[in-house]
Amino acid sequence: MEKLHIKKDDTVVVISGDSKGVKGKVIAASPEEGKVIVEGANIVSKHTKARRQGDKSQIVKTEGAIYASKVQLYCPKCNKGVRVKHVISYVEKDGKNKKVVTRLCTKCGAEI
Repeated sequence: MEKLHIKKDDTVVVISGDSKGVKGKVIAASPEEGKVIVEGANIVSKHTKARRQGDKSQIVKTEGAIYASKVQLYCPKCNKGVRVKHVISYVEKDGKNKKVVTRLCTKCGAEI
C-alpha cells in the first residue's frame, strides 16, 4: 500500500494540468491509486441514464480524480502551495508513549 503526502479535508493547490492554480479542499484520497479528488478541480462530464420511469437522462458535471503528485499542500501563512516536512514527537498518554506526526511548511515553519 502506498502513502500519500495529503489527506482528506486538506486544502491543496493544483500545480499542473488544465486546473493549474485551483485551490480547493480534498474530498477523497485513494492511496492505492495515488489519486485525490479536489473540490472545483478537474471538472468532468458524466452521462447518467434514467433508471426509473419519470427520471431524466442528463449530463452531470463532477470532479474527477487527479494524481496526488500534481497537488501541493496550501500554506495559509505563505499563501501558496508548499512542500512539507514531518516532525515526529512522542507524547506520553495513559502510561504509554504515543507517536505524533506534525506537518510543517518548509518555507515558514508554520504547522499545516
